[in-house]
Amino acid sequence: MQIRRLREERGYSLEELAERSGLSFRGLIYIEHGRRNPGVLTILSIASGLNVAPTRLFEGVSQTADKTEAGP
Repeated sequence: MQIRRLREERGYSLEELAERSGLSFRGLIYIEHGRRNPGVLTILSIASGLNVAPTRLFEGVSQTADKTEAGP
């Protein structure tokens, strides 16, 4: 959702962001809809295409940690 929000704030279509980031249109759709998890290089490419720091792509993302109960 953050990628989509930043993309729309800048007035970019998915096609424009794909061109600016060097990624495929379909790949960006999958990422925006949460159907694919991007790797580090993809995140860097998207951030570059949006002209933002990579950390901006994670603003508002909550961290869920798996907590395992330790036995006695």
